[in-house]
Amino acid sequence: MDILLLIAGLGLILAGANFLTDGSAALAQRFRMPEFIIGLTIVAVGTSTPELVVSVLSAAAGNSDVALGNIVGSNIFNVFLILGVCALIRPLALTSGNIRRDIPFGLAASLVLLLVTSDTLLRPEAADRIGRADGVLMLTLYIVLMAYTIRRTPRPEVRPEEAAAPRTALWLSVAMIAGGLAGLIFGGELFLDNATALARRLGVSESVIAITLVAGGTSLPELASSVVSLFKGKADMALGNVIGSNIANILLILGLSATIHPLTMGGITRTDILVVVLSSVLLFVTAFTFRRRTIDRWEGAIFLAIYALYIWYLIR
Repeated sequence: MDILLLIAGLGLILAGANFLTDGSAALAQRFRMPEFIIGLTIVAVGTSTPELVVSVLSAAAGNSDVALGNIVGSNIFNVFLILGVCALIRPLALTSGNIRRDIPFGLAASLVLLLVTSDTLLRPEAADRIGRADGVLMLTLYIVLMAYTIRRTPRPEVRPEEAAAPRTALWLSVAMIAGGLAGLIFGGELFLDNATALARRLGVSESVIAITLVAGGTSLPELASSVVSLFKGKADMALGNVIGSNIANILLILGLSATIHPLTMGGITRTDILVVVLSSVLLFVTAFTFRRRTIDRWEGAIFLAIYALYIWYLIR
């Protein structure tokens, strides 16, 4: 029965990703917004809703392991697995804006996470935790970064054939986005619940479940929407989704979770946090290695190998 529900969850996820991508692309065309910005904001925050629900509810219940492990694992999953898979399917071109602004913002967010979880480095007698003041600071940074990115990204020029093409009705675009998100969220929850039940039967620890299954399950919307976007020729939306989700996961979701209830590290180690930083650093490095300004197939394969090694490290 668990296997059938897992398959049903995956079906909902794929259908939801298809609707979300088409609706978001139609919205971008109607308002002449860059697809990257739509991916960075609407798609990224929308597909991060499962992380938001899991982390905020876990924080409110005092389950810091799940709240923090979910975000740490999701960000690692987003870069190493999602971008790894996408790059194997089709190399991802990076713009100068990605290199100078967007990817460095993601790296800055991961360094903020390292800073707010390193209290013992500054005060050996203190416990590592993300306090309410840290949470408020992270929320403020998120608002500032998003506002700056939207203001600094130029609107695309409209080609004559695009201007003449019929536009999807606004209500239909919004309905497709809402329906797609609903499919992603409910499908992800169905998949996650049954995968987690299977893992618990096998005796896997809560922190490992949070970093692997919970994080992977809540990141399935990002994986599905990014891959579908790529197949539909919307590579900018796929890249914006991953970068935007990682920034939102740390600054928005962890910020909100810590504001509600301070988060302790629990079973999450500094090694796990450093892997998040490593993922952001390597994403930046891809702009200058192999084919410059491109995440190519070799780099995608390296990302997947690193993710496999990290999972082996957790469960060995």
